[in-house]
Amino acid sequence: RWRGSAPALVVEDEAPVSWRDFDAATNRVASGLRALGVAPGERVGVVMENGRAMLEILFGAMKAGVCTVPINLTVTDEAIATMLADADVRAVFASASQSDRLAALPPDLAAKFVDGGAAAGWSDYGAWLAAQDGGAARIDVPGETPCNIIYSSGTTGVPKGILHSFQGRLDWAYDIALGYGYCVGARTLCTIGLYSNIMWALLLGTALAGGTLFVHRRFDAARALEAIGRHRISHIAMVPVQWQRLADAGASRETLASIRSAITVGSPMHIDLKRHLLACMPDAFSELYGLTEGILTVMPPHEMAEHIESVGRPTPGCDILILDDDDRPCPPGVAGEIVSRARYVMPGYWNRPDATAACQWRDPEGRLWLRTGDIGRVDADGYLTIVDRKKDMILSGGQNIYPADLEAVLLSHPAVADGAVVGVPDAQWGEVPLALVIRRPDDPTDAEAIRAWTNARLGKRQRIRHLMLVEDLPRNPNGKVLKRELRKQFEWKFS
Repeated sequence: RWRGSAPALVVEDEAPVSWRDFDAATNRVASGLRALGVAPGERVGVVMENGRAMLEILFGAMKAGVCTVPINLTVTDEAIATMLADADVRAVFASASQSDRLAALPPDLAAKFVDGGAAAGWSDYGAWLAAQDGGAARIDVPGETPCNIIYSSGTTGVPKGILHSFQGRLDWAYDIALGYGYCVGARTLCTIGLYSNIMWALLLGTALAGGTLFVHRRFDAARALEAIGRHRISHIAMVPVQWQRLADAGASRETLASIRSAITVGSPMHIDLKRHLLACMPDAFSELYGLTEGILTVMPPHEMAEHIESVGRPTPGCDILILDDDDRPCPPGVAGEIVSRARYVMPGYWNRPDATAACQWRDPEGRLWLRTGDIGRVDADGYLTIVDRKKDMILSGGQNIYPADLEAVLLSHPAVADGAVVGVPDAQWGEVPLALVIRRPDDPTDAEAIRAWTNARLGKRQRIRHLMLVEDLPRNPNGKVLKRELRKQFEWKFS
């Protein structure tokens, strides 16, 4: 339950907002959407930077039974237009800094609103909000009604909209809240764009418990570390790149003492960094493996040291299996594709029955499972270890090579700050591994020395054929290295 005058929201550099005021504001959003004729299940686009307005719209739309489409701001203008058109949005809300990116919008919009400034052809969000009724706005909607669509990509190809229902989101929020100790006293720091599924976990878990959300407009390690201490932050989730920057900024057992639940998610974390953060937060640091589509395993802090390479076991209500190339379950210890089933798994991709069918597997009992596209193995005690992405696997001379196995050795070299391995063409073997390495500052070790050291610790068929030194690696907002971009960037050198 939302708790009257208690603080609900603290946006960076703004005064706190009480639950009572946030409740009234979200009621106004819900009333305004109904007045525009936006019906339950219909979509509204949200192209906004983190802030109070974005949160009002996300939660107000849920009160109206309306489906939000929060857009990743790092994609191109053309990709944004494609996503909004694909979702067939009825209205669009944008920050002033984003409105000029939206020249191409669906022609039959009910309205478009801008927050924090003026833009030709746009209505002012603040004025619209103030004109709406702030009284009780809750309506009942069927559980299968679309709640949000989060697009998986927009850099290449046709983006896939991952659809979540209201009931699925509620079930997911309960599981997150129970698993990570969200309660009335939760003080949650959000440092990633609120279009991210990672942040939706924090938003819904905290709102369900009636805690307080502290929202930063963008990530800055020093600011985040200061906020953790000043606001006594109890809950936080970040991707490994952010955790590394927080560690570099001085994160320690003392500076992180208030945290009760800290999650690393989005991409694999280097083991050395994982050990460091576990030492800083021995009772709070967890690793979560999940997809926006809906799978969840967790490695709690009291089990992490003993299973440092694993991402844990499925949460209650989530089942996983490992399938071989013929869709037969693999025995313990054998790698294959991870498939999952849970009550919060997405019903499908928006407008993409082909993609939905491709990501589903039906077992002999007729139950549907989600194909994750990830390769993993489960040991005899049920602990899952991620090996690689299925599409990133290198097929060399008929042998499957998993880049993650090579990267684990490569990243243990003392000269290597970061790195990634991809497959590149080879006339004899079809594909061979190429390693891209960022050296630590002022380290003179050359590429060949790093390659020889790594290969001495790999199996004969795993060895890295080429190694190149680079300044950076392309990543998505969740910190994952964009392997497809790396292959495109370097494969021509070896064709």
